[in-house]
Amino acid sequence: MKNSFFGVRSGLAAALAFGLSHATFAATELTVYTAVEAEDLKKYAARFNEDHPDIKINWVRDSTGIVTAKLLAEKENPRADVIWGLAATSLLLMKGEGMLHAYAPNGLDGLDSKFRDKSNPPSWTGMDAWVAAVCVNTVESDKHNLPMPASWKDLTKPVYKGHVAMPNPNSSGTGFLDVSSWLQMFGEEGGWAFMDQLHQNIDHYTHSGSKPCKQAARGEVAIGVSFAFRGAKSKAAGAPLEVIIPSEGIGWDMEATAIVAGTKKLDAAKTLVDWSVSEKANKMYNEGYAVIGIQRLAKPVEHFPENIPQAMIDNDFEWAAQNRKRILAEWQKRYDSKSEPKS
Repeated sequence: MKNSFFGVRSGLAAALAFGLSHATFAATELTVYTAVEAEDLKKYAARFNEDHPDIKINWVRDSTGIVTAKLLAEKENPRADVIWGLAATSLLLMKGEGMLHAYAPNGLDGLDSKFRDKSNPPSWTGMDAWVAAVCVNTVESDKHNLPMPASWKDLTKPVYKGHVAMPNPNSSGTGFLDVSSWLQMFGEEGGWAFMDQLHQNIDHYTHSGSKPCKQAARGEVAIGVSFAFRGAKSKAAGAPLEVIIPSEGIGWDMEATAIVAGTKKLDAAKTLVDWSVSEKANKMYNEGYAVIGIQRLAKPVEHFPENIPQAMIDNDFEWAAQNRKRILAEWQKRYDSKSEPKS
C-alpha cells in the first residue's frame, strides 16, 4: 500500500512537472494582420522565430484596402493583436479612431524620423517604403508600337488606349498612394482631370497592387501601374519588363507596424514590435525594398531604378489619411465601372 501511494504521488508529481514544463515552453500565439506580399510571410515569421521561438505568428493576409476595412469593422471587438506590414496612411486612420496601443519599441531611436508616428510614444513605426512605378512589357509594347512612357501624363496619350491596368484604390494601398499622390502633385482639380484622361486608356482596374505588374510580366497587358518591388522581382525572374519611374515624381507609402489596442497578449506583441524595428529586421526588408526604416543599412536592390529616393514626393500622410474617405468615394463614383469583379 505504501509503495502504491508513493508510486501514485511520484506519478502525479511527474505529470505536474511535465505540465508545467509544457506550459512554460508552449508558444504564445499572436494574430497578426498584414498586407505584406504573401510569398514573404514565411520568411518574416521564420526570421523572427530564430530569435523568439516562443511566439507563434498566425497571419491574416489580404490587400491593404481589405485589411484596413476588416480592422475598422472589428473596432469594437478586435481580433488582431499586431499589425505588421500595413500602409502608414491606414494606421493613421486607425490612430484617429483610438484603435492602436501607443508604444515606443526598443530601437526606436535608430529609425529615420519619417519612419515613425510623430506622437510620443508613437502609435506606429515604419518598416520600409513601397513606391509607385510603371511596369512596361517590352515585347507587348513593341507588338503594339507603343512608345516607352517617361511620365505619368504620357499615359494619357491616345496611343495607350486599352493597354493600361492599375489598382483600384478602394482595394489596394498602391492604388490609393497613386491617387493621393496625383492629387498632391497636380492639385485637386488637376489631379482629377489627369485621372479622367487616364481612365480613357485604362483597360481595367485590379483589386491588388501587384497584379497590374504581374499581368504586364505575363503579357496580359502592356503597361501595369504598380510598385517598384513587384517590377524588380518579376524582372529578376526573367520577365521582359522595364520599371519606369515617372518624371513628375512618385507616390509612396510605408509598410508599418502597430499594436492593436486591447490585445490580451501585450508582452508578446511588444516583443514582435521591438524586433520589427531591429537591424536584423531592416536587413530583411532590404531584400525586397530599396528604402527601409534604417536607411544606412540599405544596399542596392537588383533591378530597382537608382533614382527612387530622389523621385519620392514629399508625401503628406496626414492629409491623405484625413481625406481618404472622400477621395475613395469620388474615385468610386467616377471610375469603378472598369474594375474587375471581386473574387
